[in-house]
Amino acid sequence: MKTIDLTAAPPRTEDILQLAERDHLVVRTPDGKAFLITEVDDAEDADEDFALEVALTRGNKALRELLRERSREPGRYTLEQVRQELGLAEL
Repeated sequence: MKTIDLTAAPPRTEDILQLAERDHLVVRTPDGKAFLITEVDDAEDADEDFALEVALTRGNKALRELLRERSREPGRYTLEQVRQELGLAEL
């Protein structure tokens, strides 16, 4: 996976797409946002698509951290806990 930083002179769209034909491409904007650009083909095998999705998800550090944080949260909340968290008075 390659990364292109757009804080310098931005490349031409054609150049970005040529790079994306060979490898997954991350484009970072000057304000810090990141976009994944990858070629989409008409793969007939859904398992290949799923494997690619899994690989891309594994590479997403922010998503992995979010899931790690969420896994630490309790699985169930009582109605009273929800009301307290939201600052709602009992009805």
